[in-house]
Amino acid sequence: MGVTVIDNTNDQLEQAFQSKVDAELKIEPKDWMPDGYRKTLVRQMSQHAHSEVVGMLPEGNWLTRAPSLKRKAILMAKIQDEGGHGLYLYSAAETLGVSRDEMYEQLHTGKAKYSSIFNYPTLNWADIGAIGWLVDGAAITNQIALCRCSYGPYARAMVKVCKEESFHQRQGYEIMINMANGTKEQKEMAQDAINRWWWPSLMMFGPHDKNSDHSSQSMKWKIKRTSNDELRQRFVDATVPQAKFLGLEVPDDKLAWNEEKQSYDWGEIDWDEFRNVVAGNGLCNRERLQTRRDAHEGGKWVRDAALAYAEKQKKRAAEKHAA
Repeated sequence: MGVTVIDNTNDQLEQAFQSKVDAELKIEPKDWMPDGYRKTLVRQMSQHAHSEVVGMLPEGNWLTRAPSLKRKAILMAKIQDEGGHGLYLYSAAETLGVSRDEMYEQLHTGKAKYSSIFNYPTLNWADIGAIGWLVDGAAITNQIALCRCSYGPYARAMVKVCKEESFHQRQGYEIMINMANGTKEQKEMAQDAINRWWWPSLMMFGPHDKNSDHSSQSMKWKIKRTSNDELRQRFVDATVPQAKFLGLEVPDDKLAWNEEKQSYDWGEIDWDEFRNVVAGNGLCNRERLQTRRDAHEGGKWVRDAALAYAEKQKKRAAEKHAA
């Protein structure tokens, strides 16, 4: 009669892993981790990196049309910061065994997603202020929680990213202050910008918790520390008073202060629009992806030259060592 041998090794490893996460100890690249944890991180971190890089494009649209040299220099510095954020996040994702080329290919083929907010156009200068104030404000609300992510490289990258994003938000709000207190036309531009960017900014936090495919497991693994709906609530509660200070109207006729819960109630998000943009049918989806593909192809000679130079240096070092 044969003997059945039960291998409990994997179960024990998963229990030890979860115990470490529950004890608020960081998971590092060489630590054992479940395949699902690794895959979730690769998906989230690569999409986060893609969002930083694609997010440079709407603002880059205004680099040559900024209203002053000072504004142009500030905007250029901000765009460079976003590129740096992408670099941090791609590097952190690589610690999980996925290559940079693989992540690029997933973006360029449409297999990987990026934040839907960047598929909307920037129609006037006030949009640059709205992106800094609303879009970066929403990003900070989400990313502050990621500073406590259970995966060490991701959490450490987010500390620096959050510091820089905080400056970006203040820069955007300062633009909105100037626009709201400027001429009648400038204030109208500022109101038009918030009308168009308010709802997409709320969509940045993702679907309601009950409709989110990944939230429950990500919360258990402490990749995600706060639910989508709670983060969205924090953003609304923080941002509505800022809009009132500007003298601008939030485009939501159901927005109201709830005295009992000491926070705002608001109208329902157009989730059909959200799903349509995520599916690739937004105003700028195709343009954004094609721009990224063109930039990647246009930079191929730089990558080839860098690799050839590195190979030459390696060969020279080997010859010197042999001599």
